[in-house]
Amino acid sequence: MTEQSSNQMWGGRFAAGPDAIMEAINASIGFDQRMAAQDIAGSRAHAAMLAATGVITDSDAKAIREGLLTVLSEIERGEFQFSTALEDIHMNVEARLKEIIGEPAGRLHTGRSRNDQVATDFKLWVRDQLDAAETGLLALIRALLAQAEAGADWVMPGFTHLQTAQPVTWGHHMMAYVEMFGRDLSRVRDARARMNESPLGAAALAGTSFPIDRDMTAKALGFDRPAANSLDAVSDRDFALEFLSAASICAMHLSRFAEELVIWSSAQFRFVTLSDRFSTGSSIMPQKKNPDAAELIRAKVGRIFGANTALMMVMKGLPLTYSKDMQEDKEQVFDAADNWMLALAAMEGMVRDMTGNRESLAAAAGSGFSTATDLADWLVRVVGLPFRDAHHITGALVALAESKGCDLPDLSLDEMQSAHAGITQDVYSVLGVENSVNSRMSYGGTAPTQVRAQIERWKANLA
Repeated sequence: MTEQSSNQMWGGRFAAGPDAIMEAINASIGFDQRMAAQDIAGSRAHAAMLAATGVITDSDAKAIREGLLTVLSEIERGEFQFSTALEDIHMNVEARLKEIIGEPAGRLHTGRSRNDQVATDFKLWVRDQLDAAETGLLALIRALLAQAEAGADWVMPGFTHLQTAQPVTWGHHMMAYVEMFGRDLSRVRDARARMNESPLGAAALAGTSFPIDRDMTAKALGFDRPAANSLDAVSDRDFALEFLSAASICAMHLSRFAEELVIWSSAQFRFVTLSDRFSTGSSIMPQKKNPDAAELIRAKVGRIFGANTALMMVMKGLPLTYSKDMQEDKEQVFDAADNWMLALAAMEGMVRDMTGNRESLAAAAGSGFSTATDLADWLVRVVGLPFRDAHHITGALVALAESKGCDLPDLSLDEMQSAHAGITQDVYSVLGVENSVNSRMSYGGTAPTQVRAQIERWKANLA
């Protein structure tokens, strides 16, 4: 494939070739070659349809389809010579196809434009990434379910403001992330269903006068239906924006969990031990075990958020239909997809391999007056106080325990009764963290029986 052949692709409109600067700014082959498989799949479907509708002969369609497989094989083996002078993956493939099969290659582009071709290729590529994201999310959810099941009754502190709030269970905490990533899974599936309409056959913007069968190509490429409006079909990039939006929300969830793993694996917490597979050492401090995988997941959010914003900015001012600005729709999506898939795989590996330190979790669960709310609830339920009064009395007892350097269960009954005479020995039954978590039996609560019920619900949903 020669550089000189490139100007001929444009026909006779331009007498002189582009200079080096224009060639450089105009070319997208440096990144859109990643869509080679999708481009060839779309072209093979288009050629088969052109033959079925009588637009081209069966022999030409056969030559085109076989020639395209040869091109794909060359690309997959790393033998294909990509040319920036040929601008993009579509023209690179077509030029090489002409070298292989000759004149029939020129009939492939009948009834379509690069506008609907690139929209089709990009949709197919994004759809593949949504499928990969679904696979990654399912693996992560299953890893979290395994952790939740193993520690359904392990006590640990629950936090607000990163301060000890109330005791919860390890299983309950893991299941919180199952719910988060479950919503991400729903968004991925929803986006895939909505974007699964074929742009192919919309041509440049107005459709085509050739008797094409758009339902045939849509079915061949796994789309549910053809896109209903040719103007919208070539100008739509909502599917890429939805992909980036879903990726951004999921990346935020990944980052929140990564932040917890960084904190939990520190010497100050010791809640979890991360495996050596997802940790690194220090070049100077031999005792260090750094949670680098979690930190890198946390950092990758910026790139994914940035991609989402960048594509929004590209699209926000474009009149219908296609503008060359839309060539800038792919690099950020490619980068975001790479980083999202990597972050999902790394988090799944960390969760599957990590060890929860049950003793450290339990020791921390009882610190920071974590059962204060249980005391207030007991005063309401047993003594019959209004909650605001119970809250005030409990606060006074917390202050007393704090001044004595002890926790609430360590106060004597006399000291308890100094705050309210109605307090009895029974109050100590609610001040243990085990009793606290077991009492939270409301739907969605932290009681182990509730946690196990949610685990079974999720297992059934996944099955």
